[in-house]
Amino acid sequence: MDLRTFLMQSHDLSDAGCVDEFSSVWKRIRLDKGAHLARQEQSETDEFVLLSGCLASSICDQDGKEVCVGFYVGPCVVTPNIARTRDGLSLVSIVATTDALLARIDSDLLSNRMISSEPVRNWANGILREALCRKVDREWCLAALSGADRLAWFRQEFPDYEDTFPHSLIASYLGVTPVTMSRLRARDKNRL
Repeated sequence: MDLRTFLMQSHDLSDAGCVDEFSSVWKRIRLDKGAHLARQEQSETDEFVLLSGCLASSICDQDGKEVCVGFYVGPCVVTPNIARTRDGLSLVSIVATTDALLARIDSDLLSNRMISSEPVRNWANGILREALCRKVDREWCLAALSGADRLAWFRQEFPDYEDTFPHSLIASYLGVTPVTMSRLRARDKNRL
């Protein structure tokens, strides 16, 4: 999908002239499978729309333990910069799990566009609200649900992701071990 078509899907950006002008300031980038879009603790100042392909974001602790915190299947907006950086440094690593095509814009340039254009401001604020809601939903899932219920929640919220992403990433995202994930999946198959 091209950026203009993606932006036109938003009710906030229904004016073709506004979308044409706004989409013209974004730059296209390609990522090969396995390439990083962002690296934890490195400088990050961009906003991204994933036009095609798949990405996964993760956090790594000081001991090297990596935890998956997000999935992206294009076309979609990658979590806004303000929610994934602190003091200009990325809080997460984002890697392409397939070849990917993205559009990028500098965060300051987007902020300036938000100030000068109410439709762009409404679109960007809506994206941020959606990202915060997804984060809260995942936190609720991890705090309140059993492993089996987490997997059921995941399947409801992210249909087909089990066929799209490695199960080890999904297990990490759900806060269970890969072995537990495998057992939960096997138990579900045995029930059918």
